[in-house]
Amino acid sequence: MPIRQMKESSEQHLVIKNHLQNTMNSVQRAPKTAQNGKGPPQSHESHNTKQPHNQASPPSKNRGRRRGRGGKKSDQLDVCMRPSSRPCTVAHKPVNQASNGSIQNGHGSSGMEMGFPTSSKSLNFAPRPGYGQVGTKCIVKANHFFAELPDKDLNQYDVTITPEVASRTVNRAIIAELVRLYKESDLGMRLPAYDGRKSLYTAGELPFAWKEFTIKLVAEEDGINGPKREREYKVVLKFVARANMYHLGQFLAGKRADAPQEALQILDIVLRELSSKRYCPIGRSFFSPDIRAPQRLGDGLESWCGFYQSIRPTQMGLSLNIDMASAAFIEPLPVIEFVAQLLGKDVLSRPLSDSDRVKIKKALRGVKVEVTHRGNVRRKYRVSGLTSQPTRELVFPVDDNSTMKSVVEYFQEMYSFTIQHAHLPCLQVGNQKKANYLPMEACKIVEGQRYTKRLNERQITALLKVTCQRPRDRENDILQTVQNNAYDQDPYAKEFGIKISEKLASVDARILPAPWLKYHETGKEKDCLPQVGQWNMMNKKMINGMTVSRWACINFSRSVQESVARGFCNELAQMCQVSGMEFNPEPVIPIYSAKPEQVEKALKHVYHASMNRTKGKELELLLAILPDNNGSLYGDLKRICETDLGLISQCCLTKHVFKISKQYLANVALKINVKMGGRNTVLLDAISCRIPLVSDIPTIIFGADVTHPENGEDSSPSIAAVVASQDWPEVTKYAGLVCAQAHRQELIQDLYKTWQDPVRGTVSGGMIRDLLISFRKATGQKPLRIIFYRDGVSEGQFYQVLLYELDAIRKACASLEPNYQPLVTFIVVQKRHHTRLFANNHRDRSSTDKSGNILPGTVVDSKICHPTEFDFYLCSHAGIQGTSRPAHYHVLWDENNFTADGIQSLTNNLCYTYARCTRSVSVVPPAYYAHLAAFRARFYMEPEMQDNSSTGGGTKAAGESGVKPLPALKENVKRVMFYC
Repeated sequence: MPIRQMKESSEQHLVIKNHLQNTMNSVQRAPKTAQNGKGPPQSHESHNTKQPHNQASPPSKNRGRRRGRGGKKSDQLDVCMRPSSRPCTVAHKPVNQASNGSIQNGHGSSGMEMGFPTSSKSLNFAPRPGYGQVGTKCIVKANHFFAELPDKDLNQYDVTITPEVASRTVNRAIIAELVRLYKESDLGMRLPAYDGRKSLYTAGELPFAWKEFTIKLVAEEDGINGPKREREYKVVLKFVARANMYHLGQFLAGKRADAPQEALQILDIVLRELSSKRYCPIGRSFFSPDIRAPQRLGDGLESWCGFYQSIRPTQMGLSLNIDMASAAFIEPLPVIEFVAQLLGKDVLSRPLSDSDRVKIKKALRGVKVEVTHRGNVRRKYRVSGLTSQPTRELVFPVDDNSTMKSVVEYFQEMYSFTIQHAHLPCLQVGNQKKANYLPMEACKIVEGQRYTKRLNERQITALLKVTCQRPRDRENDILQTVQNNAYDQDPYAKEFGIKISEKLASVDARILPAPWLKYHETGKEKDCLPQVGQWNMMNKKMINGMTVSRWACINFSRSVQESVARGFCNELAQMCQVSGMEFNPEPVIPIYSAKPEQVEKALKHVYHASMNRTKGKELELLLAILPDNNGSLYGDLKRICETDLGLISQCCLTKHVFKISKQYLANVALKINVKMGGRNTVLLDAISCRIPLVSDIPTIIFGADVTHPENGEDSSPSIAAVVASQDWPEVTKYAGLVCAQAHRQELIQDLYKTWQDPVRGTVSGGMIRDLLISFRKATGQKPLRIIFYRDGVSEGQFYQVLLYELDAIRKACASLEPNYQPLVTFIVVQKRHHTRLFANNHRDRSSTDKSGNILPGTVVDSKICHPTEFDFYLCSHAGIQGTSRPAHYHVLWDENNFTADGIQSLTNNLCYTYARCTRSVSVVPPAYYAHLAAFRARFYMEPEMQDNSSTGGGTKAAGESGVKPLPALKENVKRVMFYC
């Protein structure tokens, strides 16, 4: 797929069309109803009252203005408008002509023709419109610690070390030696902080602007015969810049919009300096076996406990975010013990098979080992491979005359070391041109090496047990970490004048009310108010239960007899009926048993046999019973069904077939219904048209995510997924599209694209465009508002992603119809952050859920949030185990002029519409669905693509991007929530 370059060009510009004077000055709202749990708010006819603006901030002058949507319809959007029987009406808006002007984001934007900025310098994120007021007020504690701003000048010096050194550890050792030797003389008593690369920082100026130092370090050679010797380095320090602390103070006070990244980076490095010396630094975290005793994970791995640390700008000023962390490390075992654990068998007496050798080579390549056969001399080497022959067969030249000597003889003569297990291969260390042999029994794995490859299921389970902490325990560990770090005694913090509080930040929060949910009128309970983030399907029927007339079952599990499978299918069919679906109790053909290795043949047999029985009518649903440990079977089945046969499938594991649980069957029924195109429940406010900035005009809600290959896979593609709501005003059903793109590319390449067709000329396409068209076909309306939830974007990528993807959205809209520019709100959803919220009083059971976590609906938009931008933390779910992680929502672009209450309540309410369970979820469903769709699409990659992904083969194809496209989803699949 072509990869569009981010560059300043005419193509990157677009025109954002004239605003419209909004004649709908009022948003339909129902009168306030006390939500006391006794009954849902009544569906009165909506009163035309003004939308309440945020009390903490005056309304924008131009709130309610809209863009021009006139112009001739294109063929793509020229879909016949069906008479709508829906309760929500759309007001037509006259075009308001205006002259050219400049752009501002969202609030206070002028109704003029505007050019979208082409670089981050001309782009401002949405400002905070005020603070939310809805909900029950409460206090929570956050793992943020107030950091007092230093009043000293912070100076940056460039560091040049000659000869150049690749290792940060060696760089740090060089600078540490320089400081030891010259602190009291040439450095003028300054204690600098160093980033391990090219920058050194001081509080106040050094006595010079440029100076060269000569530093001698004792180094260990990576050669077997080489003695330790001194290495000499030239170090040049050169003054570069002074960090503007006034600028930082203004930013934290909310008086400047642009963050002084240099000053923040310096303070972060200063506070990490001491921990970098004490612990093993990995990313922004620090680990040590001394913090807590390591726990074995199996196969030669163990978990180390540690802590995450980052300085953050917040409304309360500078804040130090501290959280607990765990990671997998390679256990510092003798290599033979490691190999025995890895293979799970005795390796001392039996020879290794070829598969054993491959497994060992894969596990040890790149790992540092130290020799143990030389007494106190502990040379370290990095493993580059494994010999193909056993040690007893290895010989090498010992002189220029090619006199050969065996490895066994060499170690005996040179070190008086007798190799006991000569049937094992040797480790190869060094490079390919000059590889040295080391017997396994003479080596031990060096401590402190993080394991970066994929963990197996057993290891993941063991690691989760270690990391899963109840909120009170996690809070205590965080406080203990802050005390152990003793920032008040930290010489670097003292040097730079940074003071860190030892108390968790107390933060004002609100608990948003749960929304009323609507179920079918034929059920005993027609609506439901969830309690503490959960409810159940008892006495309720799906609001739109679908009909399944033609279905079949295929059984891949040898241990499940046909009678057992038939009994399970009967129970599932009954549950679907009880839940509100019409489900034929009899399959089209008898249950078909097949071997997992013949999945494609079996699926095609069932497909064609069913078609023959129904005289050409499509099979609506395929049930599949899988073994509990099924390897690639699940992925193969989904790929064949969804991209080849066009079958909707529901897989069930053997353990659930034998142990038939009503709760399990109810959840499977929910999944089947949405896969068939139904709805399980909808928000009562949605069908009553009471959701601000959703119910007033046709609104489409998008979710987007990109999943990247695992560590170690250096060429396999990233997978992008976009889902979009296909119903309005319900906003509950989502269609999804997926595509492959360049390795680790975060920008979604296929949001909008054009290509040349020999007959039609320039053709437009892309995921946004296709989903807008499908929304129009499904609802008879074209979306006049877009809400775009984007998952998985780090703070450093905000500008880039917004620039590229908002541009693609605009172009997709304009390609459908001239002047078609619906208003866009672009929100980033983050789960991979380290902010945790705790109950103010853990003993107060009314302020926590059963797991001891804060209550679902808890929202925070002050104190620990951004000084000026529009962000908030929302814990929308009830905890099950461990400490709940709130989602962090950052509104980057807002042309719809949402209030804080508006976007927070919408997001929280949507979390109760997730189709797969009767619980509110932790991430807004469109973003959750996009993640599921992207994960599903990785199964669509052809087997050779996956097998060769780590070696660079199999993913390339002719074309500009060099990424082999995924097989297309069948039309009937992409229209429904196949990924559920």
